[in-house]
Amino acid sequence: MNRLVVAALYTGAALAASAAGAEDGGNLLPLLQGEMRKMVIHPEPQPVSATAFQTESGEAMTLADLAGSVVVVNFWATWCAPCRAEMPTLAALQEALGPEGVRIATIATGRNDPAAMARFLEEVGAEALPLWRDPSQALARDMGVLGLPVTVILNRDGQEIGRLLGDADWSSPEAVALIRAVAAGDGISGG
Repeated sequence: MNRLVVAALYTGAALAASAAGAEDGGNLLPLLQGEMRKMVIHPEPQPVSATAFQTESGEAMTLADLAGSVVVVNFWATWCAPCRAEMPTLAALQEALGPEGVRIATIATGRNDPAAMARFLEEVGAEALPLWRDPSQALARDMGVLGLPVTVILNRDGQEIGRLLGDADWSSPEAVALIRAVAAGDGISGG
């Protein structure tokens, strides 16, 4: 029941954001084409969960620890077929925009064996992506992630400015242009 309420609230917020013209993210709306047409930009930056997830070494980390960079947070799992195609494109996005202050945060949610995660990323050519985990799915639940993959875009202040449900080619010209605009600060700061 709780997940249904979260899904309904998120869907309502997404529709309101689109209808409102996304005041703070308005500069991004013309970029929602091609691969990015499924992206929902919020009218105002939203706070994110403070729930911890695990780094590759098992240390606790939160999304707030990533503030200062534009962060593309991708929730995935080793059993997720669309994730297999999406991961190499996220690695390509990191390579292309990392020098511009963009960071890719891949977080495997649910029961994902770390060795299987490493094999998965190696098989798809995305071994440079982080092997971060959310084994209890607590972060995913707090972030309203009900299916996989889900990608959440955080501004440099660590706030959610938009999200895309389902897979996308993050190395596409549309995706690169959108994330580059976020990195340039086009109307999406929290201040």
